[in-house]
Amino acid sequence: MGDWRNSGELIPKHGGYRRLKSFQIAQLVYDVTVRFCELYIDKRSRTHDQMVQAARSGVQNIAEGSQASGTSKKTELKLTNVARASLEELRLDYEDFLRQRGLPELGPEHPALMRFKARRCKTLDDVRAWVAGEKNADGQKNTDGHRHTLTNTDCSKSSVSVHDSRCESVSLSSTLVANAALSLINLCCYFLDRQIAAQAKDFETKGGFTERLYNVRISNKKRQ
Repeated sequence: MGDWRNSGELIPKHGGYRRLKSFQIAQLVYDVTVRFCELYIDKRSRTHDQMVQAARSGVQNIAEGSQASGTSKKTELKLTNVARASLEELRLDYEDFLRQRGLPELGPEHPALMRFKARRCKTLDDVRAWVAGEKNADGQKNTDGHRHTLTNTDCSKSSVSVHDSRCESVSLSSTLVANAALSLINLCCYFLDRQIAAQAKDFETKGGFTERLYNVRISNKKRQ
């Protein structure tokens, strides 16, 4: 994007949010969260609605901020911050889910999570394929010498016995998906932090719409 002071544009190029890494990852987080809540969170609970809305807020505010940047860098910065805050809220919900059920939160170097990152998932189907692969390999030794031991006797569906294999499957699936979501949220927040820093610097050095309008008027008067 060129400098408006050189191009003479009152309203610089803006939008293009679909090309932003932050938007693409936030959209995947939203898709994963909707599916996660359908499967593992009581639809009547406030947590269900709050998680979905927080994920949606991340996507929508990135898009709205990008679109608003043409006339208000201040609004762009504010909305990007809102998106970042929404994803932070969502991160806590996923962490709470794991902690309250005694399920493991995987470290960044865990083999399963490393395999997830290596896949560079772009769609919900990509995430599903990773979960299926990890479930199939559960309990078997991998070539890296580690075992896929993520199951826990706790089960989110109380109607199923903790000794039932279906319960272990539910626990394993929810553990994998929650950790995948956390990994995606971490990555998205990294990109959003970079965006916020760049937007703040841009606003500081170039000003906003009012400053551009003033300078364009001064420039026009000089030419006349």
